[in-house]
Amino acid sequence: MMLLPLLCFYLTGGVQVSASLRILDQRLDCTQPGLDNCTINRCSDKRMIEPRQHAPTGPEWDPEHVGVWVDEHGPVPVLNITWKIKADGCVKALRGSEISILDESTHQSICVQFSYKLKKEFNPNYEKWTFSLDGVVVEPGRTYMLSVFNLPEPDIEDYRLRKQITIPGCADKRIQKAQMCLENGSLWDPHVTTNVSFYKGGRTFVIVVGFKAAQYSERYQVSIQSRGFHYSKNVSKENHTLLSVSFEFGWWQLSHCEMLLVIQPFFVRCEKNCRRTNKINGLCQYHSPRTSLIKATVGLLAVAVFLACLLWKVSRKDPVSTSSSAGKQQPDGFQMQNRKRVLIIYSLDHPLYKNIVLKLCSFMATKCGTEVVLDLLDSARLGALGSVQWLDRHGDRAKSSSDKILILCSRGVRAKWGAMCGDRPVSLREDARSPAGDMLSPALSLMVPRFVRSASFERYMVAYFGDVCCEEDVPPPFNITVRYKLMEQFEELFFRILDAEKRGPGRVSHIRGFSEREYHRCASGAALRDAIEAFHAHQLENPQWFEDELLGHSKTSVEVHGVMTGRVPDSTQVGSHVQTKERDFTRDQTGLHMA
Repeated sequence: MMLLPLLCFYLTGGVQVSASLRILDQRLDCTQPGLDNCTINRCSDKRMIEPRQHAPTGPEWDPEHVGVWVDEHGPVPVLNITWKIKADGCVKALRGSEISILDESTHQSICVQFSYKLKKEFNPNYEKWTFSLDGVVVEPGRTYMLSVFNLPEPDIEDYRLRKQITIPGCADKRIQKAQMCLENGSLWDPHVTTNVSFYKGGRTFVIVVGFKAAQYSERYQVSIQSRGFHYSKNVSKENHTLLSVSFEFGWWQLSHCEMLLVIQPFFVRCEKNCRRTNKINGLCQYHSPRTSLIKATVGLLAVAVFLACLLWKVSRKDPVSTSSSAGKQQPDGFQMQNRKRVLIIYSLDHPLYKNIVLKLCSFMATKCGTEVVLDLLDSARLGALGSVQWLDRHGDRAKSSSDKILILCSRGVRAKWGAMCGDRPVSLREDARSPAGDMLSPALSLMVPRFVRSASFERYMVAYFGDVCCEEDVPPPFNITVRYKLMEQFEELFFRILDAEKRGPGRVSHIRGFSEREYHRCASGAALRDAIEAFHAHQLENPQWFEDELLGHSKTSVEVHGVMTGRVPDSTQVGSHVQTKERDFTRDQTGLHMA
């Protein structure tokens, strides 16, 4: 159990940090008309907390702006972040604001604290008070998580504002002139020209390609392609601004009168992955190469297509060669030789989310033919062994067999992992209603150290429901493996359960009825879709739904006592969600087809 604090420290502080995330705005105060003594400092480890009735409300986002500033190294892309203070009676309780920015690629973060006191709800212009953090150096194409809240914080609830921002690429005009974009060729326009000349009585021709060199690329590869041949030449700039390359061919080498011209630059940043310039060069106006051969080839192809259609029609009339044996159409590796077993780990975030988990178990049991292990469906054995022994037993079984462990990530998983790493403890109402209590925390305590030390991650599968959860709900240790978005990527997840490959040389396999557009056509899939839509609708109507599920949030002690003492359904009642009256998945009817 002592491994978890060390693991959390390693994941948050042991990552090598890039120097890119920094602030160019070096001002030490945020004074503005009508507001004196406003200072800017680094965030303190000491938290300012007041009872909820004395704490201010949360701020409001203002649109952010992306642009280019200049530092000692040249122009850099920056992000300017702005937020407003709500004009309510809580402004007099304000002592400042705290804003943090996290680079999701490197996990580097910066935090700044604004200290101030407001006497009036509006500024002298009768507008809401506005604060900004300007000149945050960012990188094109990266995603950042922004978080801002007012000080002091309430002792319960969370008034923080969060949003995710993806910086545009160097093709965006707002940051094209940043130094790193210039070094990627953002402003390079080659102005390509071509000139065709004929020699030896028209039997050979020469194509001369001219283009303008770029500032940050010293060498280029110029290629010319057509059906049947591909030629390329390398050229260096050598302080020239205009470069030219010539290609000589005979007409007999061409089978097509259109050629593709490609210029590949090698800029200092992108090197071999730089944006290429393509141009189609037409030669049909000069000559029609191999006209008779092309006509003969087209005729032979037409005859071949006609014969293929006849053979296909004949084969369709043979009942033995069509659907008499599904097994002959499937590769051996995709047939269900043994029923697969999956242990599902999840968080009891909400009654509607628990219903989604149960409907997923029903779908996997009835449609997929999978044996599902879930604490709600094994309450008798769970009560006899205890939560830790029950989890340890199934974890050991997965280790010595082909069983899988599916970790369904959600808002509760994110919060409980944060609590295990030192954040505030999290207690959910559904955990209190469950006879086993919180099963996720002991599961993470047992599985995360094994997962990190594991030589292979094939036993572990990480997924989340895209309509009601997000990829940020996945704890950091699991970012090193594939995260499946359900139900969009359920088919890929099921291939993992089967220990099978979806893609192979010259083929892509599919399982009929498992795609996002088809899974709900069976009864269990329709029930799963309805459960997802119900929880999604509830989230839209109740943005603070997760905070409402925290024990001690706003409910009375009478309700909490009722939660703790209320009757708990047994595994027989819960198991009604996964009844298998009529399986639509059998060993001989997997619905597998090849694309």
